[in-house]
Amino acid sequence: MDLPSASSQGGDEFVGSKRVIKKVELVRVITEVLYSLGYDTVGKSLERESGIHLHAERVHLLIEQIIAGKWNESLATVRDIGKSVDKISLLILKYKFSELISEGELERALKTLQKEISPLSNSDEIVREASSLIIFPPQNLLGQEPNPRSRTEVLKELRKLFPPEVMVPDKRLVDLVEQAIEFQKGACKYHNSFVREVSLITNHQCGRNEVPSIILKKLYGLWSQIKLLKFSHDGEYLAAVSPTDPYVNIWKVEAIDSLKWKGDLFDRQAPVTNITWSPDNTQLLTCGSHEAVRRWSIPSCGCLHTYKKTGVGMVSCEWAPDGQSIFTGGNDDSIVMWSLEGREIGCWKGDKTTLEADMAITGDGREVITTCNQDRILLFNWKRGTSRFITEMGRTIISFCLSEDSKYLLLSLLNQELHLWSIEVPPKLVKVYKAHRPPSYSVRACFGGPRQMLIVCGSVDSQVYIWDRETEGLIGTLAGHTKRVNCVSCHPVDPYMLASGSDDNTIRIWGNTNGDEEFRPN
Repeated sequence: MDLPSASSQGGDEFVGSKRVIKKVELVRVITEVLYSLGYDTVGKSLERESGIHLHAERVHLLIEQIIAGKWNESLATVRDIGKSVDKISLLILKYKFSELISEGELERALKTLQKEISPLSNSDEIVREASSLIIFPPQNLLGQEPNPRSRTEVLKELRKLFPPEVMVPDKRLVDLVEQAIEFQKGACKYHNSFVREVSLITNHQCGRNEVPSIILKKLYGLWSQIKLLKFSHDGEYLAAVSPTDPYVNIWKVEAIDSLKWKGDLFDRQAPVTNITWSPDNTQLLTCGSHEAVRRWSIPSCGCLHTYKKTGVGMVSCEWAPDGQSIFTGGNDDSIVMWSLEGREIGCWKGDKTTLEADMAITGDGREVITTCNQDRILLFNWKRGTSRFITEMGRTIISFCLSEDSKYLLLSLLNQELHLWSIEVPPKLVKVYKAHRPPSYSVRACFGGPRQMLIVCGSVDSQVYIWDRETEGLIGTLAGHTKRVNCVSCHPVDPYMLASGSDDNTIRIWGNTNGDEEFRPN
């Protein structure tokens, strides 16, 4: 086949300072995108002026034959080209057969099926489909004129079957530009925006103000140490607890720098150690240390129901994704599923949880995730009664956080490493985030930023650490607390907002600004 000659079309020439881009290939992809955008006149002019043709003569002939519906001639040209002959012939014959059916030429369609399609390799599926059309031809297709659009579809499919040197892939230049943009965004240390437009005119680079970087609000004076805090799923509320107080304090988030105290949920029996928001953000589950689980109304700050089991203390809790049931972990190593009214729906015993444990439910509601040993995570499919495990091989797990898409689990370890696991089958460790910090038994981490592409964690050195999720690189630290930072929570809607809770008895709300002094870039 007469493919374009590299030497005759400038194939020995390179453009660009690094001399890696062949001139002939660059001109071909530019020509292809011009045609794909509808600038046919400009595309033809570029071919004529450059002397570099988008397609070889035979390929150009094949395109014209397909557009004209000259199926037999196009099959001969495919054989002449000699590339992917069977696959491309099968594609062309499929459309030829369809047009014959549409025209009511059932006898010719049958002949095409028997004599031309059947002998080709990998034609079994098409033969089955075509045979049914012969027996039961669709009445709505009979008698129709050939559709030019269907012939254009053939050309789109051809690009996938021909080698790239024969037919330039559809919108190849656009793909290359998009890849370059994604590479620049991936290499951008501070990239953190849902709506930022990336220009083709300049290289992309975010400033450090694209991540939370300065203290906008301090909340203090109501507790001792802050051990746990969580934004509601819609970001309208923030809840916080202390290990020594029987209160859950609730704030209404009115703006990134404006939080109004909503009230507190008062449990007289024991300090609260675990909280979790309902899917509709109107209720909160709380769990004390080896006590009952309580369900609270946020509008009224009143207790709606208490979940108890004789002889068993509750150590963890979580909502089912539909909000119609809850799961609890007990100090007898069991998991219990409850209706909202308090009816026990199911109970699974035997090494399902530990005395101090987080709990999460995958988005499809099928798997309950708990810490079942100091170095082991259980993924329990309660519908099937099957178990999967993540094992950290002797490294103590302090806490974990499930990603919004339920595909990843972020583990906080005693050695102060954060491990990101893919929990698809089989579970796999994919990222490790490190910082030079002393070990701690109480520091929690979370996902943050748009598409949860940031990893955020407190530290015993009173700072908040922020990593890039993909590169594992430490973006920077937030300095402001005076004692250990135990917990962090990133706002689910505003990518620039996060809250941190510390042993200095304060909660700090962080946002973004220019030229701050409390953010230490790395």
